[in-house]
Amino acid sequence: MCPPSTLVTKRTGAYLDVWHCDSTGTYSDVSGSSRKFLRGYQITDASGVAAFTTIYPGWYSGRAVHIHFKLRLYAGTTKSYEFTSQFFFNDTLTDSVYTLSPYSSRGTRNTRNASDGIYNSLSTADKAGLTLRTSRTADGYAGVINLGVNVG
Repeated sequence: MCPPSTLVTKRTGAYLDVWHCDSTGTYSDVSGSSRKFLRGYQITDASGVAAFTTIYPGWYSGRAVHIHFKLRLYAGTTKSYEFTSQFFFNDTLTDSVYTLSPYSSRGTRNTRNASDGIYNSLSTADKAGLTLRTSRTADGYAGVINLGVNVG
């Protein structure tokens, strides 16, 4: 449903983890479950790019649709930087995706971006920067996020 999401860090060799829930709003590897799905990491290439192919995330009560990410940098074997956040989806796009199966079987989500506590804690610029820019493809959607990393 959501082929390659590309995260651009402008940093070669950055470790980028991503994880999100499935279409039913369930995360893997929580509450004692040993099943792992919709979790992964990559190391950015020479251009600072990592590309992930995944499904469109589902929703769960109290949160807007989002994907978690963690960016880590290393100096040799020592972690020199770590940043954890989430990126969000345009509500109009989510509304459209959620008319399709299997998302349509869950009913209407109860939290949009405007009422999500984490989304609302972001500055206007950060909201714009952490909302996935998407385009329609033959297979679903593609999205890009540019993550600026300024480390001293």
